[in-house]
Amino acid sequence: MIRKFTPADIDAIQHMNKAEGWDNLVARHDQTLNSWIHSESFVMEQDGEVIACIRALTDGYVSLYVCELIVRQDMRGQGCGRKLLSFVHDLYPSTRMELLATSSSKSYYEDWFRPFYGYRKTYHE
Repeated sequence: MIRKFTPADIDAIQHMNKAEGWDNLVARHDQTLNSWIHSESFVMEQDGEVIACIRALTDGYVSLYVCELIVRQDMRGQGCGRKLLSFVHDLYPSTRMELLATSSSKSYYEDWFRPFYGYRKTYHE
């Protein structure tokens, strides 16, 4: 079942962040929680447990940017990520969906997305 994120979900999300090695998100707990609260954020549940989640930003018309997509390691390969991507894109069908992928997840997204090259800078860089 896919449903809207609630703040009660943040511990499960942080557990998945930790498993992915995304320690910066774990360390900045309050910022991470606020980012999920103020985004288009959804979780996928199975038997009452969060098994996957997606956080996106959108203008509702042109762009839909996927900030985070996480599937619990033991649930991978079962279509959870694709279902979440489809669910969010169905909410905003006129938008183009964009995301950044790591080199290890590149093959997962190749069937769904075309490559795009750009740059990223944080405020403190």
